[in-house]
Amino acid sequence: MATAAASGRGRKPRAADAPLEDIAQLPVENHFLLIVGVMAATLLQVLDITIANVAIPHMQSALGATPDTISWVLTSYIIASAVAMPITGWLSDRIGSRRLFIFSVIGFVIASMMCGMAQNLEEMVLFRALQGVAGAFIAPLSQAALLDTSKPSQQASIIALWGMGVMIGPIAGPVLGGWITENWTWRWVFYVNVPVGLLCVAILLAELPSREVVKRRFDLFGFAMIAVCLSSLQLLLDRGTQLDWFASTETWIYAFLILSSAWVAVIHFVSAPDPLFDRHLFTNVNFVIALVFMVVIGVVMFATMALLPPMLQGLFNYDVVDTGLVLMPRGIGVLVSMQLSGLLMRKGGDARWMVALGFLIGAWSLHMMAGWSLEVDRYHVIVSGLIQGLGIGLVFIPLQTTAFATLPPHLRTDGSSLLNLTRSVGSSIGISVMMTLLSRNTQTSHSDLAGHITPAITAMLDLSSLQRLQQYGEAGLQVIDGLVTQQAAMIAYIDDFYLMMWLSLASVPLVLIMRRSRAPTGAVEPPAH
Repeated sequence: MATAAASGRGRKPRAADAPLEDIAQLPVENHFLLIVGVMAATLLQVLDITIANVAIPHMQSALGATPDTISWVLTSYIIASAVAMPITGWLSDRIGSRRLFIFSVIGFVIASMMCGMAQNLEEMVLFRALQGVAGAFIAPLSQAALLDTSKPSQQASIIALWGMGVMIGPIAGPVLGGWITENWTWRWVFYVNVPVGLLCVAILLAELPSREVVKRRFDLFGFAMIAVCLSSLQLLLDRGTQLDWFASTETWIYAFLILSSAWVAVIHFVSAPDPLFDRHLFTNVNFVIALVFMVVIGVVMFATMALLPPMLQGLFNYDVVDTGLVLMPRGIGVLVSMQLSGLLMRKGGDARWMVALGFLIGAWSLHMMAGWSLEVDRYHVIVSGLIQGLGIGLVFIPLQTTAFATLPPHLRTDGSSLLNLTRSVGSSIGISVMMTLLSRNTQTSHSDLAGHITPAITAMLDLSSLQRLQQYGEAGLQVIDGLVTQQAAMIAYIDDFYLMMWLSLASVPLVLIMRRSRAPTGAVEPPAH
């Protein structure tokens, strides 16, 4: 078909797609300035995933929402972003990567401003959905733009730089959001995006090149099935805890939609002449394994980041600033190991063993966390976080470099959107599952521990005499119940850390399936189809 030919599906890479020399796919005059603009846009998008979380209680009172309905401020953003992200590659081909990137940043800035001005919950949910749609394209387009404008020999370093922004953003988001909310108002959590976003737009207008625009047929049916599957999955994960999971008819409807739409989408993808994603992506073993690993990274990293702040603030009485300071070394570990892994890749290191070592280091840090008690000090929290950051950084760069090493340049945007999508889905699944297990294990452990509260255990306290003291006795019993609840919650956190540790270890054997790949250091051969 002419359309298929024009879209580049199944074509042999041209000279522009696979340069034989160490030159960029799309050279630019001021590469450093472009990197600043692209990375600033990336940071805005990844920060906004978590920066609003801390401001939720303040939004609830200002917008007149209930604890159940205010969660839609987060859910609307996640669902809109997940649904829009798969069409990044098609839109990039259809209207041009430069145009789409600039429009995305402009849309994100406008939506952020509207979120700051929202007067009720309905407006906030709508504007957050618009923000999620605009932001969905930024991460994959930024990664593809940096790769397209960098020499092959520099791509490992560029991926390391991009990875820093993606990994540091979720760590810094809650701290920055808490500081802004405490010192100004929750509305500035969104307003702060406006000046930075406008600066990004100016830089992109001046320096960002564009790929060739091609006529590519839009797979509406495939997109609709993926959209139904992803939105149903996000709703199930978000609403599952409130609905007691499969005790509710609503969750069964979500499960049916997920399974049926996923099944139809797979059949359609295999049989359609022009599916939403190029099938060559899934014939690349390293790319497919990278997708699996990105799910694990999403589960382990984002679930850990979701568990630690409430644990530190709820069980150890840390304030927002102290929580941020204690968690900051995790970001330092990511920065250090990303630079180290980028250097090793440039020196010809085997990406497979770096990925395996990174997951082992991450599992070690989770084992350390599983040994915590209510007496743990800051030193152990900081050290375990630093070690986990080292492990995550050591995984991310070799994994990304390996995934893109054998992909033709015209598939980079689709590939980047899939990698970002799987990481996002993994984080949603991880956070939901770990929070559900935390709640249930806390109740189970509380019941088990309460059965052992007897006069022999409480030493000098006579429980029967406490009950005769009426309100004073009730206060004493509440103190004992609070102590039991603390211990039960600590046990539940430890159970979650153990589960993530075993998940990390179970992922290590997947490196044996990966093919040996190094970062390009000079001449690049055309990838074989």
